[in-house]
Amino acid sequence: MTTTSHPLRQLRLVALNIDGVLLNDTFSPVIHRFLTSRGVRYTAELERALFSQPQLAAARASGLDGSPEELVKEYFREREEYLAAHPVRLLDGTEELLARLDRMREQQDGRLRLVCYGGLERHHFDRHMGALTRYFDEPGYVCTNDFRPGIAEITGDICGVRPDEALFVDDVARVAEAARELGVAFIGLPSSYEHSYQRELMREAGVRHLVSSPGEIDGALLRAVDEEAAAGTVWQHTPS
Repeated sequence: MTTTSHPLRQLRLVALNIDGVLLNDTFSPVIHRFLTSRGVRYTAELERALFSQPQLAAARASGLDGSPEELVKEYFREREEYLAAHPVRLLDGTEELLARLDRMREQQDGRLRLVCYGGLERHHFDRHMGALTRYFDEPGYVCTNDFRPGIAEITGDICGVRPDEALFVDDVARVAEAARELGVAFIGLPSSYEHSYQRELMREAGVRHLVSSPGEIDGALLRAVDEEAAAGTVWQHTPS
């Protein structure tokens, strides 16, 4: 395990998406099945239009008949059926990452904050993170369904840091694109689901750091991102 040898220079906030970063991805498989079972052709363009959108906006973008409200209800009914066979669980490496960030926070004398965010309500965080909620600073969890992807709101309105002082870790390229526009540091953890386009979309967005598990976000990577944030080179090589 990589240890930290010196405090971070630039970062004052680390924001971790909950589903797909800390918990297993229980959305991509259901979304894919929900659409294809109704005759929709699943493409990278469609996935990009749906992911990290407010629920009703995603329903409108799906191309399906029916009111957005009813489509959302149907989707969550099917998700509950999926969860019966594929329960929500912590990803391997989640506690390792949180403990690592906690040690870094101690080095920063409290100047580094750690928050979690996602599109579901607070009870999802409390239920599935369990005792690990202790690692997060106030407000602990931010529900972003009303203002997705939520980077500007979390950095400025909620945590009061500059964009260049924040690092977001997410599994969706749309969030990476928002981070790029704001100059926010970003680490991508795209889904391993076989029909997912997120790794491809993240590369197209110019994401420099891609990992396959939360445990891969070690001290060396965090310090590298911190140095890039300090130098203003986080998105230096983004596509034109």
